[in-house]
Amino acid sequence: MSSSGGGSSGKELVEGSSSPTLSRYESQKRRDWNTFGQYLKNQRPPVPLSHCNCNHVLDFLRYLDQFGKTKVHIQGCPLRQAWGSLDALIGRLRAAYEENGGSPETNPFANGSIRVYLREVRECQAKARGIPYKKKKKVAAATTSQGSSSKGNCDDSSPSTTMHYS
Repeated sequence: MSSSGGGSSGKELVEGSSSPTLSRYESQKRRDWNTFGQYLKNQRPPVPLSHCNCNHVLDFLRYLDQFGKTKVHIQGCPLRQAWGSLDALIGRLRAAYEENGGSPETNPFANGSIRVYLREVRECQAKARGIPYKKKKKVAAATTSQGSSSKGNCDDSSPSTTMHYS
């Protein structure tokens, strides 16, 4: 066994095979990259990857909500993608962008607005589950331990995460 991995991601070769087999992570990353590319092609007009920006990424994340299985709070509310799934997806797409020739400086998946969106989704979903989310930088003067009246209401989220379903 050799410890010089040459930058590979772990389980790349299958015994007795001369062709590389992708790890689960690499397979997911490739599938996610292809899905995002198809999403851009399906836009009207189609968006070339070279013109993709953080707004396209945010629209893609909102588009994915329709396939979500996470009930955000009470009965009758739409199902959405779970924060952890979105966070992992962005991590894979961020890596795939750079592996496919994109510059780290122009990576739309690394944009601050994506981090803000993910934070808002996490806060909304935590609030919906009754998990108090404490911000470290602000003093929450209006928050009380009896704040269950707003528990689970995602309508309190910022406009960037408010979903409009018709």
